[in-house]
Amino acid sequence: MLVAHRFSLVCLMAVAGCTIPGAQGFTAPSLNSRRRSSMVVRSDPGEEPSDATFPEAPPSSSTKSDLDELKADLFRCCDRTTKPLVDEVKMIVRDVEDMAELLGIGQCSSSSGLINGEWELVYSPEDETRSSPFFWAFKRAFPEQADQIFGITDSIPAPVKEVGPAYQEIDLDSSTNTGKFVSKVKVATLGGAATSIMTTRASIVGIQGLDGIRLKVETTKPEESTLINKLFGPLADTINEAAPPFPSGEALEKAMPGSSEVLMRTTYCDDSLRISRNEDEFDAPFIWKRKEFASSEYV
Repeated sequence: MLVAHRFSLVCLMAVAGCTIPGAQGFTAPSLNSRRRSSMVVRSDPGEEPSDATFPEAPPSSSTKSDLDELKADLFRCCDRTTKPLVDEVKMIVRDVEDMAELLGIGQCSSSSGLINGEWELVYSPEDETRSSPFFWAFKRAFPEQADQIFGITDSIPAPVKEVGPAYQEIDLDSSTNTGKFVSKVKVATLGGAATSIMTTRASIVGIQGLDGIRLKVETTKPEESTLINKLFGPLADTINEAAPPFPSGEALEKAMPGSSEVLMRTTYCDDSLRISRNEDEFDAPFIWKRKEFASSEYV
């Protein structure tokens, strides 16, 4: 209980943009379908499903141009001033994935090489901070307390707290199936008077199947703190760099062995669009657009 309370404070401080003082096995649940949202629901276990229970399949004559139009629809939906409903996004995502599978485009994300590079979040089913694998791992470590803690931080209204943009940098070496993963989420508090980049660093420790990457959370740190800049002026950069990151992976392991490792499923990835999911909450897709391709150091 003491560990859970301490982690609750860490989570709240990280989302608020405060500097945090320095303080394995993984078994993923079986995945019977790449898109669980399309699974057939029967009112009677012995009843055979009718044709109406299946999602409509894309036309067999679909072309890459049709897929590009669907992708454009998805980006337009995510870019609206008013955040779209999750069901609306999931419907377009399903259409993109189904047509892409039919055309053989955007598949095998864990080995295609296209996942490498820098990505910008354009849609999160929850608060943008939840795109970070730290929060996926936190929920594994504290399954009973996590939703309550997230509810507290999510309920802080703008302009007291504003979140975004969020970015991810992925560096996967296909020859060893290992690499580096960096999540960055900007958090502004006090009406923008204090901002920081909540940065979680993780190791890529392997791949799972055609679309899974196993991530092991290592550290979390608020970087580029404007509050430190205002307080310390020319010394701010030195102080920001010298401040040790919080060993979040180690703390998660102490709370629940194995919780620091999570599985990211990427069900579509090409030169401009990535659709990724937390395996533990597969039905909630995160939509990313490419910011930069991988540099030579990735390959």
